[in-house]
This record gives sequence, C-alpha cells and structure tokens, in this order.
Amino acid sequence: MSSNFYIYLIAAFAIAAVIIRPFKIQEAIWASIGAILLLLFGLISFQAAWTGIGKGLDVYLFLIGMMSLAESARREGLFDWLAAYAIKLSAGSTTKLFVLIYLVGTVVTIFMSNDATAVVLTPAVAVAAAKAKVKNPLPYLLICAFIANAASFVLPISNPANLVIYGDHMPSLASWLATYTRPSLLSIGVTFLILYLTQKNKLDPSFRSDIATEGLPRSGKMALAGIFFTSSLLMLAAAKKWDLGIPTAIAGVSTALLVSLVERKNPIAFFRHISWSVIPLVAGLFVLVEAVQQTGLIGMLAQYLSTSAQETQGQTTLLAGIILGIGSNVINNLPAGLIAGTALSHIHLPEIVRSAVLIGVDLGPNLSVTGSLATILWLKELRRHGYDISAWAFLKLGLIIMLPALLAALLAILI
Repeated sequence: MSSNFYIYLIAAFAIAAVIIRPFKIQEAIWASIGAILLLLFGLISFQAAWTGIGKGLDVYLFLIGMMSLAESARREGLFDWLAAYAIKLSAGSTTKLFVLIYLVGTVVTIFMSNDATAVVLTPAVAVAAAKAKVKNPLPYLLICAFIANAASFVLPISNPANLVIYGDHMPSLASWLATYTRPSLLSIGVTFLILYLTQKNKLDPSFRSDIATEGLPRSGKMALAGIFFTSSLLMLAAAKKWDLGIPTAIAGVSTALLVSLVERKNPIAFFRHISWSVIPLVAGLFVLVEAVQQTGLIGMLAQYLSTSAQETQGQTTLLAGIILGIGSNVINNLPAGLIAGTALSHIHLPEIVRSAVLIGVDLGPNLSVTGSLATILWLKELRRHGYDISAWAFLKLGLIIMLPALLAALLAILI
C-alpha cells in the first residue's frame, strides 16, 4: 500500500480519537500521538512537521491571550456576577432571563471568542441557576453552547477558526463587517428564535430572582477593563490588518498578571488553571493537515472548488457552506477549518465562496456535541456541574436549529 494510504489512516484515527476520547484520554494526547506516528514511520519529515506547527503560531498566541483573559475574569467572579445579575434583572420572568443570558453569551462570544463562552459562561450560569433554585437549568445552559457558534463570525476574533481559514489574508475590519454583519445577525436571530421555541415549555417559572448579588469587586472590575482594552486593541489590529495573535497574547497575559499583582495573588497558581492542553491539540492537528497536504488531496479539492466556482458561483457558494457545515461535525470544525484554509490559500476564489466556507465551519458545529472545540468544552463543563445531554438529544435539537440558521446566513451573503 502507498504511503498516502497510511497518512489517511493515521489522520483519520487521530481525529476520530480526538472526537470520541477513548479511555477518557485528553484530546491533545491523541492528536500528538497521530503526529508522532507520522514522524516515526517516516510519513512526514521533521522539517515538514515543524513547518506545520509553525503555521499555527498566530492561533496559539491568540488562544493563550484569550484563555488568560477568560481565566482572569472567571477567577475574579466577573461571569458569576453577570449571570447572577441577569437572574435578578429578570424579575422572575423566564423569557426575560432567557433573553438576558442569550445577550450575555452573544457579547462574550463576539469579544472573547466562542471558547470563552463555553469555558467561563457555562459554569457561571450553572452556579447562578443553582442559587436561584432553577429546577431545570438545561435550557439556559444550552444557550451557552448554541450562541458560542452562532455568534462566532461577527468579528475575526470571535472564533480561532477564523484565523485559520484566512491566515495571512485576513480582510480589514471594515471589509469583514460589510461581509459578515448581515449573516451574523440572521445566524444569531434564527438560532435564538428556534432555541427559545423548543425550550420555552421547559423553562421553570418558579425560580428565585431575589438572590443576593454583591457588587463587582475591584479585581473583577480590573478583569472587565482588561477585556475592554483587549477588545479595543484587537479591533484596531483587525482594522489595520495586523496579525491578531501577538496583541491578544500580550493584552491577555498582561491583564492576568496585573490583576494577580494588585490583588497579591500567586500568578503561577493562576496559570495552572488554564487548559494548556489545547495548544498541543491544535499543533498536532496542524501536523496532521500538513501530512494530508503532502498527499495532494487538498490540492485536488482546491482545484475542484476553483473550477466549480467559475462555472456556477452561486451553487458552489451554497454547497461549500453546507458541506463544510455538516462536515465539521464529522471531523470537528478545527481540522475542517485547517483543511479548508490550506486549500483556499492555494487558489484564488471569489470572496463569496470563502465567506460561505467560513460560515459553514463556524456555524455548522451547532449540529452535534463534537462539532467544535467550544461545544466539546461546553459538554465538559456541563458534566462537571452534574448535568448531561446525550449526543442524540443534542443532534435532534441541532438539526432543527443549525440547518435553518446556516441556510439563512448563506442566503444573506448571496442576496
């Protein structure tokens, strides 16, 4: 058998293991095992593997900055305060509470990325719901999962996958907003409408809205100021078409260190709580995609996409978005985004097709619990707090939420 066969076999094994997590072994270990096997069997050279790892530098820096910022905000109680304040502001109205949590999730996703929504907002909602004695908090927790993907293409910083797909060709902030504002609004709106209609009969009207909400402490205000500063800096970086990784890492880590210094807390203890395993996970996936690229498969896909776009641009746009949207749930949207981004970097395509690819990769994962890293992280937080949802139950809900939202967003860029 040819070396290409073994590359596909190892890549498929590693990605499947990342999604399924056999023996409950961390995703990063499976991705790393796949990369190491490729090296051990000579299916990829060390230089090519290092090149693949190097391509993810901007993504690693972005994740480090956002994880530092999110952990700082979580540690200082910012998200607990927001969730508790939303319950108090709801004044006992389930609809108002649903809307308020959805709005908080939207803002967090837009300015701090979808992973932050999954990691820090989910536990905050769970804790606040317990304090308010909500009998069935799952409808509110589902908000954190669905908005994390539905709002993840409002800005370039809303999803690490955006950096992967565009790479060195990130459009200016003005161009981004002109392209994605209308699809994003439809994605957020359609997702909210269907999610609310499917959950409204499950909302518990007997929760306590008079829970005690202390003022946000000084450290929480500092963390909030750090989020505003980082978001402003990244908006400037996006407007100037700078790489987003370095400013995100500097702003996020600086905020965390400053808060620790002022509050006289051990910064080493702080950084221990960050999920650093996400970095080798992403690096391993970059090596896998680099090996697959060597086989010529990505080049063939790119050529097919280019030819199809020249013949029927509208049809190609729709199909690209739908295929990537569904495909992201089969192999997870991060490797899907890496493959798509690598393919797109080899050819010149109409921007409308690239936009459809990005929307499919970002929004498509709302179909299943394994669709994106954000949804996987959300499921972990859910189980950590004693709640669970089966893959089948999520899929049934995802089918009636994701597909209409995806079609609405794709039609928005076509019209």
